[in-house]
Amino acid sequence: MPTASRTANKSRPKAKAASAPRSAPAAEAANTPDYSIAAVERALDLLEALARVGPAPLATLAEAAGCSRTAAFRLLRTLQGRGFAIQDEARGIWRLGARWGVLGRAAVEQGALAATAMPFLTDLGKLTGENVYLRVRDGMENETIAVFQSDPALRVYTELGKRGPLHAGSARMLLAHAPEAVQTQVLAQRLPRFTPATRTDSAWIAADLQRIRTRGYLITSDEVIPGAVSVTAPVRDASGQVIAALSLGAPSMRMRPPRPRTLLPQVIDAAVRLSQALGDKAPAGKPANGQNGASSTAPQRWPAGNGASAGPHSMFR
Repeated sequence: MPTASRTANKSRPKAKAASAPRSAPAAEAANTPDYSIAAVERALDLLEALARVGPAPLATLAEAAGCSRTAAFRLLRTLQGRGFAIQDEARGIWRLGARWGVLGRAAVEQGALAATAMPFLTDLGKLTGENVYLRVRDGMENETIAVFQSDPALRVYTELGKRGPLHAGSARMLLAHAPEAVQTQVLAQRLPRFTPATRTDSAWIAADLQRIRTRGYLITSDEVIPGAVSVTAPVRDASGQVIAALSLGAPSMRMRPPRPRTLLPQVIDAAVRLSQALGDKAPAGKPANGQNGASSTAPQRWPAGNGASAGPHSMFR
């Protein structure tokens, strides 16, 4: 009898497991090989912390990376030996080394940002049925580095590699997060007008840059191309700085109110998810006014030390 009882007890967990089959996603995750290496993960966490909060002392970096001071010190010493980290012994702080410049330039030349962004642009384009663009600032202009073009043929379309101004249309998002020296130079010149709706008043634009930073998105109409409406959100990197603008563009005949604001949560969500893929780990908050249909994932923070003015532009203070 005791033997039979033990046998019955052993069979119960198996019966229970059979009655609750694992979901398909969970099963796929369980069957996916894990090739991650813990030491490499820790090193990358430390590097992202160094990019985000550095230059900084060892204790600060270890806390930001979620590792012990001993582990952080050993990793930093290893990186220092290869030129990827520098220690300022007099001040007791660590900073990124110059060797990262080579990797950064190589990543740009290989189109890393555009390649990373394309799945997110594609998802948003298929979800909304509209064109989606990724733009970056290059000096005093913006450049379109990735495009998802939807069907059918009637679309507002900007070709890959096209350059344009920073003061008009979706590119004003990039100007809002540019260093103050760039803002000063842009606003000090005579700004070109592309349509009757193009804003060229420097004082108005300076005030709008603050509004853009505060609410975390931008909706424009007819500013660069007549009959074109854009909904734009910022894309951030691991340091929290805005490095690109993700924009949905469509003809005004399909963007009559309230559709632009209805699409806003999807645009913001795509930008936030792309930012996370680029290493952005800062929490996102909802718009300051809590309205306008924006999702709670809207990035409303203003990272310190990115060189942009947090208030009205100094030219107009």
